[in-house]
Amino acid sequence: MNSMFYLWVALLAIMLFLPVSNIIWVTSVRRLQRKLGRELAAGELQGQKNRARFISLILVTLFSWFFNLSISGAIHG
Repeated sequence: MNSMFYLWVALLAIMLFLPVSNIIWVTSVRRLQRKLGRELAAGELQGQKNRARFISLILVTLFSWFFNLSISGAIHG
């Protein structure tokens, strides 16, 4: 794997980070609101946003890594 591989991994992860983070945040907030039966406070919303960002960082990095491995043919030998 050369430096271009890592560049493409980083580029795809950066492009996917915001949309994936927002999707995770919205679903997490809606689930928690339904579970608690009330609107969330500002602190709770910020906590859910931080949690969503952490999860999406791991998720998009792994996805980007495996996607680029697949595209480059490294997985298939």
